[in-house]
Amino acid sequence: MLDAIGSLYADCAASGLNADVYVVDSASSDGTPDEIRSKFPQVKLIVSATNLGFSAANNVAIRQIMANDPPPVVYLLNPDTRTHPEATQRLQRHLLSDTRIGLVGAQLEYADGTFQPGAFTFPGLRQLWTEFFPTPGRLIEGRFNGRYPRAWYKLGVPFPVDFVLGATMMLRREVVEATQGFDEGFFMYCEEIDWAWRIHDAGWQVQTVPGALVTHFAGKSSAQVRPQMLIQLWKSRLRLYRKHYPAPKVLAARLLIVLGMALKLRQTPAGAERDAYRTIRDLASGRG
Repeated sequence: MLDAIGSLYADCAASGLNADVYVVDSASSDGTPDEIRSKFPQVKLIVSATNLGFSAANNVAIRQIMANDPPPVVYLLNPDTRTHPEATQRLQRHLLSDTRIGLVGAQLEYADGTFQPGAFTFPGLRQLWTEFFPTPGRLIEGRFNGRYPRAWYKLGVPFPVDFVLGATMMLRREVVEATQGFDEGFFMYCEEIDWAWRIHDAGWQVQTVPGALVTHFAGKSSAQVRPQMLIQLWKSRLRLYRKHYPAPKVLAARLLIVLGMALKLRQTPAGAERDAYRTIRDLASGRG
């Protein structure tokens, strides 16, 4: 968290950008709020006594930002990131270069400096298959699994995508006003996909900006509670399908998820099996 804040401030200062930074702390117990107050007293800190979840926590900050004299852009940044020089400016410059663009995301890299896909096509049945069942590597890394060609990123030129990962999302003020932020029915996972979907439906483009580099230390928090997060992932994915796909495709997705999660149970710790079985039962019956 502190590295994310510090690197963002440093990048904005070097680029001459004026930015108010909001941080929402969802019931952390590690002293993070006190550290932020001590090291970054200029941060507008919002402390919640309960874990709001990704969508609601972001919406709390968004509502405050938009309440009075909203800025031309709103930038959402995960706490497990580090901003590289000029990334923020490049995102803002491209977003405001064309009124048809409503949302942009940065080029992501993993902690070891290797490439991390930061943009994808909207998930369909093929992506479900690759996540659960054996699939050749060339298909996993290709369009079959929603990936854009690595060569497109290497060109360094922004290009249109279906959605960008929630780790970095910069949006026009008009887009935030028109689409009203995240759907809080998604507690965790798929919320950025749903919002991007609604942004497309409202007539704006979503693009990724390869020249804007952000390190994303992905998966650290969810790795500590993987069985529960796995269950939450597939409940959210099915909710996304119900919201945006016709009934026959939702039924096919439900069947794939039920079969896939049954296979995943073999890798689930014994203490989480009851919840996992309950989730599969609910999905199969239509309640999940």
